[in-house]
Amino acid sequence: MQLIIKVLESLLWLTGLSTTTCKAEPVSCRLWAEPLMPSLSMNGDFIIGGIFSIHFYTTSIQNAYSRQPMSFRELRFARAMEFTIHEINNRTDLLPGITLGYQIHDSCGAVLMAVKAALQFTNGMEPFFSDTDSCSKSAAAAVPALVGDSNSTPSISMARILGLFGIAQVILGYHYATCACLSDKHEYPAFFRTVPSDHHQAAAIAKIVKHFGWTWIGAVRSDSDYGNNGMASFLKAAQEEGICVEYSESYYRTQPRSKLERVANVIRRSTARVIVAFLASGDMRLLLEELARQPPPLLQWIGSEAWIIETEFLRFNMCAGAIGFGIRRSVIPGLREFLLDLSPAQALKSPLLTEFWESSFSCSLKGSSEGARECDGSEDIRALQNPYTDTYATSNLVYKATYAIAHAIHGVICNDTQCDKSAKFTPWQIRDQLKRVNFTTKNGFQVSFDSSGDPVAVYDLINWQVKEDGGLDFVTVGQYDASRPRGQEFSMSRAISWMGGRAEVPRSLCSESCPPGTRKAVQKGKPVCCYDCIPCAEGEISNKTDSFNCIRCPPELWPNTQRDSCLPKPVEFLSWDDTLSIILTAFSFTGAFIAVCVTAVFYKHRTSPIVRANNSELSFLLLFSLTLCFLCSLTFIGQPSEWSCMLRHTTFGITFVLCISCVLGKTIVVLMAFRATLPGSDVMKWFGPPQQRLSVLAFTLIQVLICVLWLTISPPLPFKNLQQYKERIILECGLGSAVGFWAVLGYIGFLALLCFILAFLARKLPDNFNEAKFITFSMLIFCAVWVTFIPAYVSSPGKFTVAVEIFAILASSFGLFICIFAPKCFIILFRPEQNTKKHLMGKVPSKAL
Repeated sequence: MQLIIKVLESLLWLTGLSTTTCKAEPVSCRLWAEPLMPSLSMNGDFIIGGIFSIHFYTTSIQNAYSRQPMSFRELRFARAMEFTIHEINNRTDLLPGITLGYQIHDSCGAVLMAVKAALQFTNGMEPFFSDTDSCSKSAAAAVPALVGDSNSTPSISMARILGLFGIAQVILGYHYATCACLSDKHEYPAFFRTVPSDHHQAAAIAKIVKHFGWTWIGAVRSDSDYGNNGMASFLKAAQEEGICVEYSESYYRTQPRSKLERVANVIRRSTARVIVAFLASGDMRLLLEELARQPPPLLQWIGSEAWIIETEFLRFNMCAGAIGFGIRRSVIPGLREFLLDLSPAQALKSPLLTEFWESSFSCSLKGSSEGARECDGSEDIRALQNPYTDTYATSNLVYKATYAIAHAIHGVICNDTQCDKSAKFTPWQIRDQLKRVNFTTKNGFQVSFDSSGDPVAVYDLINWQVKEDGGLDFVTVGQYDASRPRGQEFSMSRAISWMGGRAEVPRSLCSESCPPGTRKAVQKGKPVCCYDCIPCAEGEISNKTDSFNCIRCPPELWPNTQRDSCLPKPVEFLSWDDTLSIILTAFSFTGAFIAVCVTAVFYKHRTSPIVRANNSELSFLLLFSLTLCFLCSLTFIGQPSEWSCMLRHTTFGITFVLCISCVLGKTIVVLMAFRATLPGSDVMKWFGPPQQRLSVLAFTLIQVLICVLWLTISPPLPFKNLQQYKERIILECGLGSAVGFWAVLGYIGFLALLCFILAFLARKLPDNFNEAKFITFSMLIFCAVWVTFIPAYVSSPGKFTVAVEIFAILASSFGLFICIFAPKCFIILFRPEQNTKKHLMGKVPSKAL
């Protein structure tokens, strides 16, 4: 409680107000200190207050506070308020018969001075008050509303202090008080402004940074409510846009100079080529002066509305190409003439105007400044080029704010016919009336406030362009209107001149964009905008610039060389135009042709002993089956289809069983013939030609039955093998049922093994032409081929799997053909003298045959 009392006493001291002890006699209240005298004032029926930072304080190298020369811009704002009130007083349609006055104070950019002036507006400047009833009853508020300080921090402080005391003052038109926090009507119920909230400006700056592809920027701000809240809004919007900030530094003009030097060095060492500056004009001036001592590399400056249209900064050529959002500017009719209608005699009437005159012309009016020359009357105010004479600047904000207060007062004290200058009203009535204000100024600007006390956010996009004489000038290159539909807020009217006067858009990236075919990999310990470009992994693509992830291609597609698109995988099979296919086809037709030729030779010599020996029917059937074996290999060549897949395996299985059955029959005939040792043995009648044909048919039908079951249950069908190779598709015939496939091969192997065993047993039987020896060799080759086929078939990749199977078919067919028929053909064609029954019998008795 004691702490609260002390705080209240301190605040009362700020206002200079104290009260005497209440006794039976009349109570008196007096000011403890001398009141602040207004810098500019005029009496009237109703007084409008004004607070401007015409001067401000900074710290020197020794960190001592020093008062800086006056701000001509702030003086222009104060005089613009004067002009507006004079214009309103001369109107007959607005507050007729009412004279408005004004009291304008200089806050010197200090919160303490601003709060003291605001509290003084609530009590007036009378040194003594008396009240016969109670000393708690204060004098009436001196002003119904005031045009507030240019900066956010003093504005916030005044609004909060006045709220604590329950003093309902309407604080309107803080023309540079853009902090988004002031839109909170719960905390600042009587706050209105004619400048948009920084919430809109921060979003607009983030969008323009994103639009030009700048993802690596620096940020510097005033260490005040304006800079901190504005930069916080920008950083939040920038994060949503994917923009990274290399550094974010703050500085306030009253902080030690070492802090300013450190901020300047950070900017000089930065790799970011774009810098967003959310600075008040006073802080920006100090920063630019410090940077000018050792200029950094060319930077693309992006400025806030507080300094982007400050004419005094045009002398800093390092800022050429700067862009930023400025408050919409407009010429106020008559303002320039009012500002320039100032003579030395008029300036002497006001210490503020005297200081302005002496500062502008570096002379002294009637010796008021020691060491300066006397002003001799040759000074021409119209020749001045400084912010005071820049009437095209943002004086329009003060103009609108003052008019808004006048319209609110008009709405409270006036009816359709007249105004009552003696009317009593509270500031809360003015506040409520301001919510309904809606009018158009003489220069065409619409004035109204939303539920938060803010106007519609409309900015000009300002660009600092190099003139022909090498100087800089402000050029409006576009506009931002927050009331437009999303995505259409910007409108450009002319080209932008970039840093150093260049025509091309500067680049500011921590890392270059990752091209399609790569993905971003954030560098450890750095912002997301600093990354390495990693090529997409095998089988993956990225078809966009700066992709964070690569996309895996569908199973039947594969990335191109650049890995930026998926292309159909090449389909591989043993095609007819393949070199390997041509070679295998040639061997297949060659084997079939030779088999046909041998058949012709055998048919021509069908009555010869060597043909008739060991059942010529089996020989012809064997030649037929071998021809089919040679030709069945062709079904394995070409693009697999449903019919070709079923045909190739079944044809192969049946023809080879037919072939082996014939060889097996011949082997049994040899054994029967040479084992019938007893005279008059009739063993051959049990395995004569009918039985031989029947055995071949029986063995073959078993394979046919296996194939029919295989095709019925799970037939081999074509399928795309996507597993064996990643980059291509193997089109092959699936086995369907592996049991069926290996049953076919197993049955062939069983017959071949049985034939080999029987032939091996008959290999030493006596005769000059023992066919069992050749059958043994043929079965040995056959078994060797198919035993080696199994591992080769399993391990061969792609189309070579089919080639291995064809090779096994041809090799085994040629082995049978050469071992069984080559010796006979040799005798028939080249040794006809040996083609006799006597020669074939040798020592074997005729009975044995």
